Amino acid sequence: MEQHLFSIDEVNALIPKLEFVMGRLQQRGAELRRGIEALALETGKPTAELNGSEIVELRPALRPLIEDLERLVGEIEECGGQFKGLDLGLVDFPAEINGEIALLCWQFGEKEVGYWHSLEGGFEGRQPLPRRQPRSTLLQ
Repeated sequence: MEQHLFSIDEVNALIPKLEFVMGRLQQRGAELRRGIEALALETGKPTAELNGSEIVELRPALRPLIEDLERLVGEIEECGGQFKGLDLGLVDFPAEINGEIALLCWQFGEKEVGYWHSLEGGFEGRQPLPRRQPRSTLLQ
């Protein structure tokens, strides 16, 4: 199946939904993090040593948070975005830039997509998009 390549306008049209979904993701992620930290204190294990099945087994109340996070990431993926991280709130969209397949890179809080990077570049390789000329209108 051929991958959809997004235009800047297509990504910008998705930003209101992305803002809502990423806001929920960050809220639910913080709740889960607090629950895991409390569990780590109770068990005496570092949080990094607690795996998903152990967390759910020892703290079943966290399962709905995990399921909600998975559902929210799924909403981003259904839009065609690639969820890249919760802490920075990153979502990438495949696009053609300068004749090459690259990724438009949106970060939570940005009101429009303004950056891109190569497929291998990641967040550290973000570059500003070329400035676009505003659409002109014919005044009479």
